[in-house]
Amino acid sequence: MAGLMAGFGHYTHAVVRGIPASLVKEALRTSASEADVDLDKARREHEAYVEVLRTRLGLEVLELPADESMPDCVFVEDAAVVCGDTALITRPGAESRRRETEAMKEALKGLDLNIVEMTEENATLDGGDVLFTGREFFVGLSKRTNQRGAEILADAFKDYAVSTVPVLEGLHLKSFCSMGGPGLIVIGSSEPAQKALKIMQQMSDHRYDKLTVPDDLAANCIYMNLPDKGHVLLHSTADEFPESVKVFEKLKDHMLIPVSNKEKVKVDGALTCCSVLINKKANI
Repeated sequence: MAGLMAGFGHYTHAVVRGIPASLVKEALRTSASEADVDLDKARREHEAYVEVLRTRLGLEVLELPADESMPDCVFVEDAAVVCGDTALITRPGAESRRRETEAMKEALKGLDLNIVEMTEENATLDGGDVLFTGREFFVGLSKRTNQRGAEILADAFKDYAVSTVPVLEGLHLKSFCSMGGPGLIVIGSSEPAQKALKIMQQMSDHRYDKLTVPDDLAANCIYMNLPDKGHVLLHSTADEFPESVKVFEKLKDHMLIPVSNKEKVKVDGALTCCSVLINKKANI
């Protein structure tokens, strides 16, 4: 198992999707806040995010078109979990989102990945509940993901241990944590976040370092390890979470890239939600 960490954070491709106008009024939201989403700003934010992936980081970006009948379709992470050459097409917990997987499945087929589909009617899984550490999977049992969904994921990725973690507050497991590097979990400071981390530590055979940030939402980051760039971390901006950004600045050997997410956060969108990252081996 020791060699499994070697490629952690290496990515070549990203799948993203445009923002439909329907996001503003019809996207699902768990927060009581009825703050209005500014569509133009949301689209500008998303364009900047995609531009970082494509131009600054050099990934090959597949951009799927927005679909007005699917208000949440920009949040592609929930539709698939990709690890190595295998892509698990999920069965999202919200019924209104299940059709989002169709375009994702076609895109991932086009990349020659081994497609596994979750079709059981009693299984639900959102990709936002899946934290892959490079060594193992933690799956949040939340309003959107159930035990059967976690079991099917374990079956799809047999090389890795899979542990479940109750998500008692917030939408997804990754609403308050993510990976900040090999063996480094970024975690929010709220009590539910810290409790979830304790459970993960108890369930794992590995010792993880932790980076605690004051704001749970800021704990959702995107870590990559790229040729010529080294450790890269996309994180929220100082404008949104100034105290958390000060914590990220302690990561001296990371290239830190602040990415604004002010509008999408109003409908529970975080940074990891908006892309599915893939490491595609060159065809020899």
